[in-house]
Amino acid sequence: TPTPTEIPTVCGGPRSMLILLIGSDARANTYEIGLADAIRLVRVDFVQPRVQLLTFQRDLYVEIPGIESHNGITHGKLNQAFLYGNPGYDYYDGPGRGSGLLALTMEHNFGVHADHYVAVNMQTFARVVDALGGIEIRLPYVIDGRVEGSKDPNRYFPAGYQTLNGYRTMLLARMRTRGDFQRSEIQDLILQAVAEKFFKPSTVQKLPELVKAFSGSVQMDLGIAEIGQLVCLAGRLNAGSIEFVNFPEELFENTRVRDPVLGYTS
Repeated sequence: TPTPTEIPTVCGGPRSMLILLIGSDARANTYEIGLADAIRLVRVDFVQPRVQLLTFQRDLYVEIPGIESHNGITHGKLNQAFLYGNPGYDYYDGPGRGSGLLALTMEHNFGVHADHYVAVNMQTFARVVDALGGIEIRLPYVIDGRVEGSKDPNRYFPAGYQTLNGYRTMLLARMRTRGDFQRSEIQDLILQAVAEKFFKPSTVQKLPELVKAFSGSVQMDLGIAEIGQLVCLAGRLNAGSIEFVNFPEELFENTRVRDPVLGYTS
């Protein structure tokens, strides 16, 4: 019987790479403080080039390891792990600060080990979208994030196709007018629209330049070798190579707990 031949990887990468992708709600262009507003576990396949993104709900109540010496905190929302690890709280002295503590919390609770992390704050995300020339997105329904009496056009998004700049994309990504699951759905549509821009041939050619321009504004532990592998792989991908995956909503239960920091929280 012939010995099966292992399919080689492309771009000099590993067979797969797991990246913890974090959208920070920090309003300033910093990572001193801020919650993880969006959490995605990204699997990059270097054998059959593709990318899968799995959503983790930020309000999952979990055990946060290694910080009990700080006010007796043992549990919190998943997004709080990022907050507690960053310099504003400084409850974690391991590698990666907030991103590192969030990755450790993910592994502790779900048994998944992230090889790398990338965290992007709101200002940087808006600048990335603007650098791509905005995004084209199709919304399945109206999203109105205006407070009562407001006529701010930036916070109203009609159903259907539209082009958004960085600022409006950032606003849309944060709205949850129909709850957290709806927000995750819209965030996936935004990420898909960003991916469609990223994988255009004209953009792929500029990726090294874009990575260099934004590397100082992103919190990550990707080295030059890993960045090179990912940029190389991007040239082999298209929007159809990206898959967005979610846990079934029926697996979740909504309740309230008494948290030592947040109080009686959902």
